[in-house]
Amino acid sequence: MAALQKPGSSSLMGTLAASCLLLVALWTQGGLAVPISSHCRLDGSNFQQPYITNRTFMLAKEASLADNNTDVRLIGEKLFYEVNMGERCYLMKQVLNFTLEEVLLPQSDRFQPYMQEVVPFLARLSNKLSQCHIDSDDQHIQRNVQNLKDTVKKLGENGEIKVIGELDLLFMALRNALSLTTSDSPYVLLSSAVGGHTGGGKHMGFGVL
Repeated sequence: MAALQKPGSSSLMGTLAASCLLLVALWTQGGLAVPISSHCRLDGSNFQQPYITNRTFMLAKEASLADNNTDVRLIGEKLFYEVNMGERCYLMKQVLNFTLEEVLLPQSDRFQPYMQEVVPFLARLSNKLSQCHIDSDDQHIQRNVQNLKDTVKKLGENGEIKVIGELDLLFMALRNALSLTTSDSPYVLLSSAVGGHTGGGKHMGFGVL
């Protein structure tokens, strides 16, 4: 994989490392566990496939090059605001479904050949999570997801491009929230994926438009 790296890949990897640190910080914040369905967990092997991991990160890289608004970060602090760690699996299920249904499928003819491989992978994850639910009030989760949707809508077509450009962050967030394997570090992704997230926005959450 290292042979595929380009001269500027070190800076891209640095940006991805910073994104990893953000996600690690978000997941280590305190929060009481809440009752969740066992259907909200996936085997860690779903996120340990080097080929599809590479294709997901390459798709994000391609889309981020077309993103002309680097001040907004969709998968950031505001997405997880007031969401306990035990609820994040359900939150990420909602984000995954939105990404598939309202962004990737309508844009499925773009960013080939990566799109045609990544969409079925994410669709399989979505199907496995179809019975995922939480037994507590989910209004705060729905509010955060709606805020993400509203931000994407305000950005128009570029909002959809930004969603695709953050598929690397989505992949890591799904992995951290849903994986049954807790011993795996997100830094493994740095060596197994080519390129990385290049949308180096200054804001770690939904920006003010």
